[in-house]
Amino acid sequence: MSDQQGEKKGIIQFLKEVRTELNKVSWPTKNELVSYTGVVGLAVVIVCALIWVCDTAFAKLFRIILG
Repeated sequence: MSDQQGEKKGIIQFLKEVRTELNKVSWPTKNELVSYTGVVGLAVVIVCALIWVCDTAFAKLFRIILG
């Protein structure tokens, strides 16, 4: 029984420390968040396009080789 109480106290202490640490975090403003989201979206589109181009080129190359 004492192990369970010690475990509960450990979990409660952990959650209190998590909350304390989250209060220290410098959260982005709404404008920063929108800007960062746009940058990530643009990067995803660019990487997807690059992968599509490479995939298409390799598919054509293998069709030529295998013939």
